[in-house]
Amino acid sequence: MRETLKNLTRDMWNIPNALTIARLVMVPLFVWAYLAGQRMLALGIFCVASLTDCLDGYLARRLNQITNFGKLFDPLADKLLVVCAMACHAWAGVFPWAAVLIIAAKELLMVAGGALMLRRNIVVHANWYGKIATIFFMAALILGFFHGELRAWGYAVDVWLLWTAVVLALVALVQYAAGALKQLRQAPGDPTGPAA
Repeated sequence: MRETLKNLTRDMWNIPNALTIARLVMVPLFVWAYLAGQRMLALGIFCVASLTDCLDGYLARRLNQITNFGKLFDPLADKLLVVCAMACHAWAGVFPWAAVLIIAAKELLMVAGGALMLRRNIVVHANWYGKIATIFFMAALILGFFHGELRAWGYAVDVWLLWTAVVLALVALVQYAAGALKQLRQAPGDPTGPAA
């Protein structure tokens, strides 16, 4: 486990990973602004954090700086941002708590699975369903700041997008589990199996 952590942090200091770390820092700032009633400030923080999500992946590929740290913490930062923003919107009565609980349970399963894979030195890559779900979540969460206006027009687009994202996220979970099981079978008795 110590060697795995060393491998994760050995190549973490680059621009894409710095953006990922910045996004992690922005999550509690977003929650503070939202709960303090500074909704437009919270929206601004959320948009900047979402922009870093697009930028860090692009730069990692463009600069050939794809690292195990980024593979692990980039999706973790996304999960924290999405779940915290969903919970804030649900607390304000914008989103249904059922959607929040489903996604929170899904993310807990993902974290538990990721920890299991990490112990075996395996990183399971994010799949396209998860990436598309993230786009839908981001759109739903941004539009959630204008939920009152959308309801007044008779179109709760933010809630529709949210439930679409929930379905896509569950499909991504199934694919993630299938990928994890496949890699585990490839190294059945090797606790230090090949890194993905």
